[in-house]
Amino acid sequence: MPLAFLCDFDGTVSPRDIGAAFAERFSRDGDAARVPELAAWRAGRLGHRSLTLAQCARLRAGEAEALAFTREFALDPAFAPFARAALAAGDKVMVVSEGFDFYVRDLLARAGLAELPWAANALVFGADGAVEPRFPFADPACDACGNCKAVHVRRAKAGGFHTVLVGDGDSDRHGALEADTVLARGSLLEWCRAEGITHTEVRGFADVFEWAREATPRARHDRRRDRPLRAAGGGRA
Repeated sequence: MPLAFLCDFDGTVSPRDIGAAFAERFSRDGDAARVPELAAWRAGRLGHRSLTLAQCARLRAGEAEALAFTREFALDPAFAPFARAALAAGDKVMVVSEGFDFYVRDLLARAGLAELPWAANALVFGADGAVEPRFPFADPACDACGNCKAVHVRRAKAGGFHTVLVGDGDSDRHGALEADTVLARGSLLEWCRAEGITHTEVRGFADVFEWAREATPRARHDRRRDRPLRAAGGGRA
């Protein structure tokens, strides 16, 4: 059975959370961390879609300056080699993000991955600097997510793939609950441990690359829970 890797972007494909940094940089009051909805989201009382709407209401940015800022960030250097190898092996790789389309599209293209499928929330830049988020991949059955990753996992399953969710944060939880395999880091890793969700710990795409090369389809699904991997090449991604 071929694999479908559904990869979070902020904090995963990009080791830094570009969306959070963007909100911080272009917040009108200069401190996006003071958005009251942020604490409610972290406590699980508010969905990511509502958080995005609240944050964007406080932002002022032009598209050119937004792109100039997000181009200061880089992708995990192991991501492009991993994606190319997975595609060559007949597997699927897709980026599924609660971040914004303008930087996901741009950074993938700059990494030579313009043809890689991705799904993210849209951001419309107004002439006055106001920005408007839109949610083209919202699931009518989920009022929490702007881009519910569970939908993408279920779609890949229906296509005959063994699904692998690769993520690092709270927005990956719905996808993790649906996926056949979970490769986790960051707060997603902590949540999987707390909730007893079967998973494998990864530190970056060097680890994901190793997992994909070493594991048989059965081992990919049945690996011992919470086993940290040695990074390929002996280093951390």
